[in-house]
Amino acid sequence: MAASDLIERWRAHLALDRRRSTHTVRAYVATAERLQAFLTEHHGQVADAARLAKLEQADLRAFLTARRMDGIGNLSAARELSAVRGFLRFCGGEDAAIPQLKGPRVKRGLPRPISPDEVVALAQDIAEGAREPWIGARDWAVLLLLYGAGLRIGEAMGLQGDVLPLGDVLRVTGKRNKTRMVPLLPQVRDAMLAYVEQCPHPQARNQPLFRGARGGPLSPALIRRAVQGARGRLGLSDRTTPHALRHSFATHLLGRGADLRSLQELLGHASLSSTQVYTQVDAAHLMDVYRAAHPRA
Repeated sequence: MAASDLIERWRAHLALDRRRSTHTVRAYVATAERLQAFLTEHHGQVADAARLAKLEQADLRAFLTARRMDGIGNLSAARELSAVRGFLRFCGGEDAAIPQLKGPRVKRGLPRPISPDEVVALAQDIAEGAREPWIGARDWAVLLLLYGAGLRIGEAMGLQGDVLPLGDVLRVTGKRNKTRMVPLLPQVRDAMLAYVEQCPHPQARNQPLFRGARGGPLSPALIRRAVQGARGRLGLSDRTTPHALRHSFATHLLGRGADLRSLQELLGHASLSSTQVYTQVDAAHLMDVYRAAHPRA
């Protein structure tokens, strides 16, 4: 297949099949175009489907080296490599033998918590803007679960009707199908019960607790879009995402004296090292307060 045809099929796949954003499609297609241009010059022949199928680790390393010479940093290089892998997988199919190349180490950024008042304002804005009262009650309950219980959005969507009737704790299934018990604040439990009472779709033990407008499972993408719209209306940071509510849960607990081991259990982290990042978050918050308040800062 010709190089230009591959690029156009890649563009259509990203936009139509994967439903990626316009920005992502543009970036991924640009990476594929850069790869093909580089390989064409590197090997002295057009990088069509046959050439891409024979790509070796040395080719990818040479491509990344050339991109480094263009001045890109670790994060951009890691994204470039990820896009290349996706393109090669698309060209060769699921059984494609993609050359293995370790990406550059990217410094892990600190989570950015938001204040309790901002959490409430965000949830209220989304709930009040819902097209039906029961949908507003649903979104309110989901967002309070993320902040009040520290759930991942996928964990909240994975709750089923068998969690009813609600008690003081909630059994949550997290990554690698590991379960943990999470305490339920009265406000969170009341929000969940209010949603259940208003939901027009019957609850069944083996069916999702949170439903979409037509009764199917609620998509996490709907919650993400709702949060994106609300943060724009409220003037909140772009870092205000559903996952930021979980970060805020952890940071605020640590700031109130929670120990790391307990926090690890509440968050469902497999290792303590994943939880220790929140000690850095709390220190960063203290520095922000210090700089804002100290007359000599």
